[in-house]
Amino acid sequence: MKKKVLSLVLTAAMMTTMLAGCGSSDNGSTAASTGEAPAAATTEAAAASTEAATEAAAETEAAAEEAAPSDGSVANADKPVAWFNRQPSNSTTGELDMTALNFNKDTYYVGFNANQGAELQGQMIADYIEAHIDEIDRNGDGVIGYVLAIGDIGHNDSIARTRGVRKDLGTGVEKDGEIDPSPIGTNTDGSATSVQDGKLTIGGKEYTVRELASQEMKNSAGATWDAATAGNAISTWAASFGDQIDVIASNNDGMGMSMFNGWSKAEKVPTFGYDANSDAVAAIAEGYGGTISQHADVQAYLTLRVVRNCLDGVDIDTGIGTADAAGNVLTDDVYEYNADQRSYYALNVAVTADNYSDYLDSTVTYAPVSNQLDTATSPSKKVWLDIYNASDNFLSSTYQPLLQNYDDLLNLEVDYIGGDGQTESNITNRLGNPSEYDAFCINMVKTDNAASYTSLLSQ
Repeated sequence: MKKKVLSLVLTAAMMTTMLAGCGSSDNGSTAASTGEAPAAATTEAAAASTEAATEAAAETEAAAEEAAPSDGSVANADKPVAWFNRQPSNSTTGELDMTALNFNKDTYYVGFNANQGAELQGQMIADYIEAHIDEIDRNGDGVIGYVLAIGDIGHNDSIARTRGVRKDLGTGVEKDGEIDPSPIGTNTDGSATSVQDGKLTIGGKEYTVRELASQEMKNSAGATWDAATAGNAISTWAASFGDQIDVIASNNDGMGMSMFNGWSKAEKVPTFGYDANSDAVAAIAEGYGGTISQHADVQAYLTLRVVRNCLDGVDIDTGIGTADAAGNVLTDDVYEYNADQRSYYALNVAVTADNYSDYLDSTVTYAPVSNQLDTATSPSKKVWLDIYNASDNFLSSTYQPLLQNYDDLLNLEVDYIGGDGQTESNITNRLGNPSEYDAFCINMVKTDNAASYTSLLSQ
């Protein structure tokens, strides 16, 4: 292409020279009045024209080199991008970052319906309390006390889960039209302003529901959703509150299982988490109260499927709402798509003692979308994918194994990058050559930081 541009420019220069020669009689009249020789003027004009053309050609070639995709076909800024697990958004207000979600025409987000899942978790806890009211009030004081492990105060999913628990237990306090998701520290006397005492009437008797304590589980290095921090927290809370703790609620299973193994299993205090990790589901048989499956099998499929469709140049709904040639298709009871947000959301399912045996292996692909694609129509492509924290229980033990099962089915060669859960640079520093990849699946440390990645792709 660059050679063609240069050739066209030089051709134009020669035409200019020829025209200058053909017009020597007119130039002669002008030259005569100025005392210049017609031939000299023509030669000078031609030389100037040729020089200008050469300079223009050089500039054009340089511009072409700068703008040309380094892989020879598609610019990095135009390659498919799938944000997943952490939706680009303002960590303070929750407002979606539509610039990131519209980075290019092949940009999408894959997650789950956080509000629907949060409602399920809150209702699951409320239902459990009602069904076990005879034994759940451990000290018989008429107060159902619970503690809450909050994952990340700046993460929309964490915020939704905190709100869901407080809503269904009646302990939520509205702030700016929404339930306040703020951690409260300790609240044994019910005086905290970010929560209130809830009321449950069961069997004709009224019980008070009180959030005794809550905190963000953030370690000293800055990593959130930290299981070890949750384990330390329950030790502190148990020492302070003892048999006032009747229920434990956690924003995820990683933190929930740390508290369960560290204290509540022995004390027979029901613990409720989120994610349906295999260890948490298995623990339901040992007294773990329940968890929420966010259909990680569907999410992992969608994460890779959207970039697969973009790479193949087919309708984005292929293999999702519309069956592909291999027969892969999802039904609308397991996911939803918001076109305005360019976001796919998996739907959630409560996992309790009644159905936990169906969810014991969280790494099994979802059967309706487990058919191998044909390499003739979906040839092998290379994908860069990061996990924000290699130590995150859900992402490392459930999500990534699912991705690794699907990447073969979708003919994708995926490089998996594990972050430290603290800084974006720990991840972005390992995206030194975006040109070697055909697509990108991005899991940010913080939802505000989409530009850390898009700026690399835009260089």
